[in-house]
Amino acid sequence: MVNHEKAQAAGAERRLQELGITLPPPPTPFGAYVEATRTGNQVFFSGMLPVVGHEPRYIGRLGGALTSEDGRRAAETATLSALSAARDYLGSLESVLRIVKLGVYIATEGDFRDHPRVADGASELLLAVFGEEKLSGRVVLGVASLPLGMPVEIELVIEVAD
Repeated sequence: MVNHEKAQAAGAERRLQELGITLPPPPTPFGAYVEATRTGNQVFFSGMLPVVGHEPRYIGRLGGALTSEDGRRAAETATLSALSAARDYLGSLESVLRIVKLGVYIATEGDFRDHPRVADGASELLLAVFGEEKLSGRVVLGVASLPLGMPVEIELVIEVAD
């Protein structure tokens, strides 16, 4: 388990190094939109999918072709894309004051019930990188489908220093 007190004491960039995490290339849009928009001291990110660069890593629905563990890994991959987009937009993750909102959307078969476990793939990564003091609550929803047949989409809003 990750030492969350260390995450609070160290900066996000240093924690990524300590955790041995190399962020993927920033994602590129699959349509006519931008990856991030800032208003005031908040940055709103477009829905982040489990891609590396522009290539999907997971396709399918949870409870069907994919397991809960696949979903956790997909949520973590989507969150790595979000962190990469944040670093690309901000220049560094050091200006992140807190996570304002985390939304996890999961494409599921009708009787799937393991949503919290899947969403923990995103939450636990953010906790490890930023520490508990910078985390928010989260919204987790099961949906019929997501863009390009991917199983998870992450919604992220962060507060940044001026």
